This record gives sequence, structure tokens and C-alpha cells, in this order.
Amino acid sequence: MKGVITIGRELGSGGRTIGKAVAEKLGVAYYDRELIDAAAKESGLSPDFIEKNEQAVTGSFLYNIAMGNSYSYGMLGLAGTNTLPLTMQVFLAQQKVILEYTKTPCVIVGRCADYILREREDVLKVFIYSDLEKRAQRAIERYGCDRKKALDLIAKSDKGRARHFATFTDWDWGDRSNYDLMLNSGSVGIDRAVEIICSCAKELEL
Repeated sequence: MKGVITIGRELGSGGRTIGKAVAEKLGVAYYDRELIDAAAKESGLSPDFIEKNEQAVTGSFLYNIAMGNSYSYGMLGLAGTNTLPLTMQVFLAQQKVILEYTKTPCVIVGRCADYILREREDVLKVFIYSDLEKRAQRAIERYGCDRKKALDLIAKSDKGRARHFATFTDWDWGDRSNYDLMLNSGSVGIDRAVEIICSCAKELEL
């Protein structure tokens, strides 16, 4: 593989597991939480701060940028980023890291990579979703919580990711028109989803 596979996903869909398996099968690099450490070095912010705040877009921040194209900040590479809100600084740092890391073949999970790389022809943009009950079960198994807590985590995650995309891109999170491939992991299963993605990458000569 010579290109890049981006994987957007719903919490509890197994997107991270699928992405890692795809990278291993294709013999390319896999990036997920590694981007947090790299962005921390780039921005000077702590990894813990970035992890906690990368999707923490507040209502007041949204209001302050509502009159402009918020996503343009990230794509124009404006100077003096240290004068921007911390949430924007986090996004810009991650964007810079993504553009650098994707100079070589890789699988990258989340963090608006699909949008950031949207104009490249050597990118397969994938979105993984599943039905609510199966997402809840996976969350219960992963976090060791009860069903109510799992559903709360899912609702909070969906809201945060949708809000994050609305702030930093002109896409709607999970909109099928923005992706090359959408897979219901609850229906096809994790292993089959990995096979399908790898097959598509090979057929497209990615």
C-alpha cells in the first residue's frame, strides 16, 4: 500500500480495533493515540491536556466563531497560533502532525484526518458504525461499566464528535457523502470489516 486509510468511527463500533488490524494486515503504520503525544510536542501542551480537550468545544467558543468559517482556521495555517483558543491550538497541532505522518503509508483513526486529507486521491476514507445495543455491549466490556453508563458514554461521544466536526470542518460527522466506504461492524463483524477494507485498498491500488 502506498496511500492512507482514514477511519472515522462511533464509540463502541470497534473502529480502533479494526484500524489496527488493517494496518497490521497491510504492513503499514498505525496512528491513533500516538497523535496526541506528537501534537503535544508540536504545541507545547501536555498529552493529558490534549486528550481531555481535543473535543471539548464549548458553546461560548462556538458562538465566538459562528460568524465565520471556523474550519478555515485549520486549513489556512495561520501564523501566531498561540493567540488562538487552546482548543484551536490543539486542532492545528494535530493537523500539522497528520500532514507530516501521512507522507508515508498508514492507517489513521479519527481526529478529522478524513477531512484534513480530503483533497488527496490516495486516501480511502472509511466510517465504522453499529447499532446502539452492540455499541453499548462493547462499551460495557471495554470500560467495565453498566448499561446505563455505557449509553451515557455513547451519547456524550456522539455529541462531542459531531460538535467537533461542525467546529473545525464543513462536514457533518458520519455523513455518508463524505466517505468512500461505510461499514456496519455489528452486522459484518470485526474480522470481515478488516477484510473488506483491505480488499478495497488493494482493488483501488491505494
